[in-house]
Amino acid sequence: WRLCWENELELADHVELAEFFRKTYGPTGVFNAKPFSGSQSWAGARPELRAIGYDSSGVAAHMGLLRRFIKVDGVDLLVAELGLYGVRPDLEGLGISHSIHALSPTLQELQVPFAFGTVRPELRKHVERFGRRGPVTVLSGISVRSTLPHARVDLPPTRVEDPLVIVLPVGRSMSDWPTGAIIDRNGPEL
Repeated sequence: WRLCWENELELADHVELAEFFRKTYGPTGVFNAKPFSGSQSWAGARPELRAIGYDSSGVAAHMGLLRRFIKVDGVDLLVAELGLYGVRPDLEGLGISHSIHALSPTLQELQVPFAFGTVRPELRKHVERFGRRGPVTVLSGISVRSTLPHARVDLPPTRVEDPLVIVLPVGRSMSDWPTGAIIDRNGPEL
């Protein structure tokens, strides 16, 4: 595993990561791979920190992290948003717990109260399986409002989705997570 800040990545790193994401996200739909054209190694918000797993074939897994304030029913909350998660298809089933494990010491160092992320409801079983190994809470029935990565004249500037919300207590207990029916990301998803 390599933990690196975004400004430590070289152009070759971005090119390799973009290819990894095209191959990893492409099988889930051409639209999902589209943001990773050329050397762009992010789809929405750009991460500030990355955990990149390598093996003899190159990039094996990836998870990005971005500190930000979200609002849970209007309550400001500092989180480390986790996203841009991917595992090379030949290694599926081996990645998310290792990704979180690689980031855990860094999450503690960043002194954030919670790590937060969202996934498609189709990944429920995968995420719940991971949650049995650690203090992860999976929440459903919560709408998440995000801005689009680029302002467009043909689309509204925000979108509302109903993903699974994943919360990992870092510096506080899960009982301190505010209850609410909507989370404002106040930016594009990671």
